[in-house]
Amino acid sequence: MDRASSPSQAPHRAGFACFVGRPNAGKSTLTNALVGTKVAITSNRPQTTRHTVRGIVHRPDAQLVLVDTPGLHKPRTLLGERLNDVVRTTWAEVDVIGFCLPADQKLGPGDRFIAGELAGIKKTPKVAIVTKTDLVDSKALAEQLLAVQQLGQELGIEWAEIVPVSAVGDQQVSLLADLLVPMLPESPPLYPEGDLTDEPEQIMVAELIREAALEGVRDELPHSIAVVVEEMIPREDRPADKPLLDIHANVYIERPSQKGIIIGPKGARLKQVGMKSRKHIEALLGTPVYLDLHVKVAKDWQRDPKQLRKLGF
Repeated sequence: MDRASSPSQAPHRAGFACFVGRPNAGKSTLTNALVGTKVAITSNRPQTTRHTVRGIVHRPDAQLVLVDTPGLHKPRTLLGERLNDVVRTTWAEVDVIGFCLPADQKLGPGDRFIAGELAGIKKTPKVAIVTKTDLVDSKALAEQLLAVQQLGQELGIEWAEIVPVSAVGDQQVSLLADLLVPMLPESPPLYPEGDLTDEPEQIMVAELIREAALEGVRDELPHSIAVVVEEMIPREDRPADKPLLDIHANVYIERPSQKGIIIGPKGARLKQVGMKSRKHIEALLGTPVYLDLHVKVAKDWQRDPKQLRKLGF
């Protein structure tokens, strides 16, 4: 029997998938569940993922690289327009698109808007992923699956699959990976084993600080926070078995009035942000960290191309 056709010699596949969906559709949580490590930012604030964070799922037969695009939305600022361009370019370049729709919310105009955009991208296979299934009963889930099928028919999208998952309850997550893999091209692994993301560490550290800073902050701030890690240097004169990494980072906001919100009474809020993000950063880098945070005002940075460039957009 020809070895190439024996099942044990199935070709290795590798490629890119990206999850789309309106804010809060469960995209980042799903990325983390598939990768098994906290990679993308998960926050209960819409519009927090700004960088194309890739999570990498390593399997014996395949490597699935997850590209997390920012949410597509109606742009109100220069930043918004740039994000939307990034989204469309990414969609055209990936091997498969997963459209995330939460099971516990009726399909709305936001979902239709994204589905309409997806309908225009002809070649890429599209999988509809109904997320957060742990929040509904089986009757509501069946209705949502039907609604998703109908949405596809109305817009002329042929779903390659419609899959219900719960990333939190770990339901069907590995099944989803099984369904995505055959849609990838035959290819050797694109990244070395052990890599979880190809984001530079500094950007991931900045994202973790940003996530901690967003938590519990009033609604006027979601877009107004940018974090820049100025430097990460190993502390000198430390014994080899007790390393310490010094991280200096600036949290940028748009207006002086927002400074108090981030810093909190007697600096309590900023201290919380530091403690919380430090835990995640230490877990990510596998080393103890001293975190030095400063809050700075960068006036109206979202509308200013020069500031946007400086802050990495």
